[in-house]
Amino acid sequence: MSVSGYLSGFANEHSTEAVAGAIPLGQFSPQQAPLGLYAEKFSATAFTAPRRENRRTWFYRIHPSVGQGAFELLPEKNWRTAPATDLLPQANPLRWDPLPIPDSPCDFIDGMVSLALCGNAGLQMGMGAHVYVANRSMERRFFLNADGELLILPQSGRLILHTECGVLGVAPGEMALVPRGMKFRVELPDGPSRGYVCENHGALLRLPERGPVGSDGFANDRDFLAPVAAFEDRAGDFELLAKVGGRFFRAEISHSPLDVVGWVGTLYPVKYALDAFNTMNTVSYDHPDPSIFTVLTSPSDTPGVANVDFVIFPPRWMVAEHTFRPPWFHRNVMSEFMGLIHGQYDAREKGFEPGGASLHSCMVPHGPEAAVHAKASTVALAPQKMTDTLAFMFESRYPMLALESALALPARQTRYPESWRGFTRNFRGA
Repeated sequence: MSVSGYLSGFANEHSTEAVAGAIPLGQFSPQQAPLGLYAEKFSATAFTAPRRENRRTWFYRIHPSVGQGAFELLPEKNWRTAPATDLLPQANPLRWDPLPIPDSPCDFIDGMVSLALCGNAGLQMGMGAHVYVANRSMERRFFLNADGELLILPQSGRLILHTECGVLGVAPGEMALVPRGMKFRVELPDGPSRGYVCENHGALLRLPERGPVGSDGFANDRDFLAPVAAFEDRAGDFELLAKVGGRFFRAEISHSPLDVVGWVGTLYPVKYALDAFNTMNTVSYDHPDPSIFTVLTSPSDTPGVANVDFVIFPPRWMVAEHTFRPPWFHRNVMSEFMGLIHGQYDAREKGFEPGGASLHSCMVPHGPEAAVHAKASTVALAPQKMTDTLAFMFESRYPMLALESALALPARQTRYPESWRGFTRNFRGA
């Protein structure tokens, strides 16, 4: 099954079929769908949502989803959902080393580990920040998440996402977005893989408005790629996992649920290469707010205050004069969860490793360590190209709280707050 063919666009209506004639002409649900298929509507917004925000797709599939059978409850997993009873507020900054790849067989679902949560999935607000470590492909196992859409960032090892809409290959340095409720499975073509996941419970992620930047800055619609239709007509013993309200369920099914022969609509998975981002930065002085690096945003009911922002810190030129160039010391009402895909983050010389993560929740102070501050305060400010770096941030208006299980992980750096020791008193006033 090819992973090389895509349609471009993001939140635009697409039509694609794996077999000619699979999509009916003139209406979505004729009395009999073409080719003996079943018509099924897949919606991630209310039917009456404004046209520009409405996300729905019509599937033309071999088996209707209602035939999937009864689900049974599964034991709790390391993948957690807000609200949770074991969330612990923290006044300190938190940081984790990369999680090791497990020795025992572990796929994308079983290898998901939640670090921090905020909001309430049932009320469609907030998010979850997770990492995954996997060493086994999902061959006869499929998954759907009714609690939110999934933004997936591989850090090591490619993923191939087989979805109801088709196939997406996603490599480190790229992101994928899987809609809430879409069935999919994950293959690991390179063997073990590690990465990050933002589970968005709120308004669907979308491109931010550009404002005075104009028509071409930041991420562009044309660079988001959607799959062409591709279906699995397989019979056998399969299982479908579902996450609903934070609980996991399992159903035995006799066929692959990825049997959509054609689809048309505005709701589909996409991938995006992060190096396509058109970076904005200062050409005069001062370090701009990180909002200039926003790739996607999930707005809240308060204008300008995001349920979730997905922000990257890619390779870029630094040319500001008379300016402290690394991220400044700050305290922020927004909670910040950060990860590193490759290279080095400019506020940290050591300790923040690719595959690791940090959490600075609401009003927790953070910024460069002493050695970085000393160097950046005295270095000659010639134009500098930052090359070996790709960090990201999931930012939310809601206080992100760490899970008790995440605080107990061996990968947690319990001495992380001490990394800011070494600042001396330099005051030269009276």
